Amino acid sequence: MAPSTPAQVPRKVEFTKESPALKLDVLHTHDRARACDLHLPHGTVHTPIFMPVGTQGTIKGITAEQMALPPIDCKILLANTYHLALRPGTELLKDVGGLHDFMGWQRNILTDSGGFQMVSLLELAQITEVGVEFQSPVDGTTMLLTPEMSITHQNNIGADIIMALDDVAPSTIQDDARFLEATERTLRWIDRCIAAHKRPESQNLFGIVQGGLDTKPGGLRERCIQGLIDRNLPGYAIGGLAGGEDKTSFWTVVALCAERLPANKPRYLMGVGYPVDLVVCSALGVDMFDCVYPTRTGRFGTAITPKVFRRWNGTGSSMPAATLCRDCCV
Repeated sequence: MAPSTPAQVPRKVEFTKESPALKLDVLHTHDRARACDLHLPHGTVHTPIFMPVGTQGTIKGITAEQMALPPIDCKILLANTYHLALRPGTELLKDVGGLHDFMGWQRNILTDSGGFQMVSLLELAQITEVGVEFQSPVDGTTMLLTPEMSITHQNNIGADIIMALDDVAPSTIQDDARFLEATERTLRWIDRCIAAHKRPESQNLFGIVQGGLDTKPGGLRERCIQGLIDRNLPGYAIGGLAGGEDKTSFWTVVALCAERLPANKPRYLMGVGYPVDLVVCSALGVDMFDCVYPTRTGRFGTAITPKVFRRWNGTGSSMPAATLCRDCCV
C-alpha cells in the first residue's frame, strides 16, 4: 500500500439519520451560481469543484502526496469501478481496507459506476436489461456488470460517493426509441442499485439523469429528474453529455437539470472539464465536475494556465526556462 497522504483537518459536522454521510451547506448564491461546503466522510469539499480522474486509483504523472499538498490541495478525486474491478480487483481492495488505504489517500473519493464504458468501449459492450457485458481490453475475457455487481464493487472500493449504474445512450445518435429505453432502464436500475447498497451509512449513492437532449416539458430529461427525486438520493448527477453535441444543446440540458434538481443536494456534471464549460456550467448551478482532459492534455505537451494554453513539443530544448505557472507545484 502507498504511504498515507495528509488527511484534512477534521471539522465538526452534524450528519443526519436521513443523510448519514453527506451534508451540503449553501454559503453564497448569485443568480443560479452557488458556492457550497460539501461535507463527506473524508473531509469538506468546497464547491464548485473539479475532480481530477485517477481511473485506476492514481493520477497519471502526479503522486498522491503532490495531490494533497498546496497549491493543488485536492479534496476529492475520481476512480473508475470498471477498471478497478479488472485490476487489481475489488475483493483485493476490500481485503486491504478499501481504495483509500490502498493508494494512501485519506481524502474523499468518488467512483464512477462503469456505465460510461458503454460509450467509450461501445464496440466491446452489449447492453441488456440484466446489465452490461464487456470484453476486457486487457485480456479479452468477458465481464458482466449488473447494477448489483456495480454497487458491490463500489462497496468494496469504499468510495465516499458512488454512482448508480445507468444506461448511457450517446447524445449524438438519432434514435428516439434508444433514448426512451435508456431513460426508463436507468430508472429501473436505480431501484436495483438502492436495494444492493450495503453501506449507506458511509457511502453516498448518486443517481444519474439521462434523457438525451430532450428538454421539452414532460420530456425525457424531466421525467428522469422527477423519477430520481422521488427516490430521495443523497445527490444527483447529469449524464449522457459531452459526447459531441453542440454547445447550445449541451448548455440547455445542463440548465434544465440544474434548475430542477433539489437545491439542498449536490449536482454533479459528469465528464466535463473544458475551461469554458466549467465557467458556464458553474454559472448554471452545477457543483461538481470531472474529466480526463487536464491531465491527458498535460501528458501530450499542453499546460493549462490561468491566462493561456502553453504548448511544447516534448524535447528538452523546447521546454520553457521559466516556471510554467507561478502557482504550479509540479
